[in-house]
Amino acid sequence: MKVLIAGAGIGGLTTALMLHARGIKVKIYETAREVREVGVGINVLPHAIRELAQLGLLDALDDVAVRTRKLTYLNKQGQEVWSELRGMHAGHDVPQFSIHRGRLQKVMYDAVIDRLGKKAVKTGRRLAGFVQDEAGVTAHFADSVTGGPGKSVRGDVLICADGIHSAGRKVFYPNEGAPSWQGVAMWRGATMMPVWEDGESMAIGGGLGGKFVLYPIAPAKNGKQLMNWVVNVRIKDPAISSPPPDNWSRKAPLSLVLPHALRFHVPGMDIGKLVRKTTEIFEYPMADRDPLPRWTFGRVTLLGDAAHPMYPVGSNGASQAILDARCLADALARAEHPRAALYQYEKERLPKTAEVVRTNRIGGPERVIDEVEKIAPAGFESIDDVLSYEDRRAIVGGYANMAGFSRVTVIRRAS
Repeated sequence: MKVLIAGAGIGGLTTALMLHARGIKVKIYETAREVREVGVGINVLPHAIRELAQLGLLDALDDVAVRTRKLTYLNKQGQEVWSELRGMHAGHDVPQFSIHRGRLQKVMYDAVIDRLGKKAVKTGRRLAGFVQDEAGVTAHFADSVTGGPGKSVRGDVLICADGIHSAGRKVFYPNEGAPSWQGVAMWRGATMMPVWEDGESMAIGGGLGGKFVLYPIAPAKNGKQLMNWVVNVRIKDPAISSPPPDNWSRKAPLSLVLPHALRFHVPGMDIGKLVRKTTEIFEYPMADRDPLPRWTFGRVTLLGDAAHPMYPVGSNGASQAILDARCLADALARAEHPRAALYQYEKERLPKTAEVVRTNRIGGPERVIDEVEKIAPAGFESIDDVLSYEDRRAIVGGYANMAGFSRVTVIRRAS
């Protein structure tokens, strides 16, 4: 069997490593000229890290990432709504990692090149189309760098892991239109700062309409650490506005972002200084797409953001792509026919990820902050007088159960 993968992101690279480990030949085609360390911070949850650990990547991840110890939810004023241990501190057998997305991608890319060879990833090739027959699939990859002649490649299976703007998805759903948007803009950045708290903790302040996210994404050195931050603010009415076409990763000026960032308070962190020190701030829309009725058509299927792009709440985007990769690789390794494997993969993963997409739209576990701010928008004296401990635990724990990483260890009852 030979598998073709469109996209050398987290999902595509994980799938390649999983397939190689099962003795299946694979080749990746990536649109970009080179695989570079781009992006900012993400979190990868234990149920996904467990899969990467089985691929032998844990030591490499430890070199560039932070083992997350604690997550605290705050209101905009910086008052604690909920706090819990994470990863191994919460009883998992593997950590949760806070990491720069580009460094995670590089760890995986280096592993692919080391194990599959230098020719395993072909860059500068964009999926332009494909045709299928009873014996296989022929994919055409255009030259995305020079515009020269492309290349047609034959395989048994084509996996479209090419992101929220997936070319493969557009073939199957040509009239789907733009991604879904609730009018929320995300401004993201990372900069070196003195170690905050214990150097292993996260804070999320504010609900879905206005939020500040803070966590370290690299090991501390000489008392300083690379801190990732995100500001989410609803700036437009989604009923009359679609995501701006040019802001999927454009640079944003400090003058635009700073007033929004200063609306939030995180104990022990000078948010103004943090944002001012950041040399490059990037803007993204908080967007997703509606769950699909099917991902698989014959010998072609979707994976990761191409299949189920979701709001970045609950730390689940990259994690779900990694779980996709494991499921698909197992199905291809044991099925008698590729079509049967893709069907089994879709049958298992589509309903699970659709539920995550729908739950993230209403805030995921962070909805606990929304519920508190609805009742006490100006703050509170006792959180238990606003929303009971049981109600808060039900929101956070219910999400963990649904998303597949349920092992919540509460630090203390906030008051």
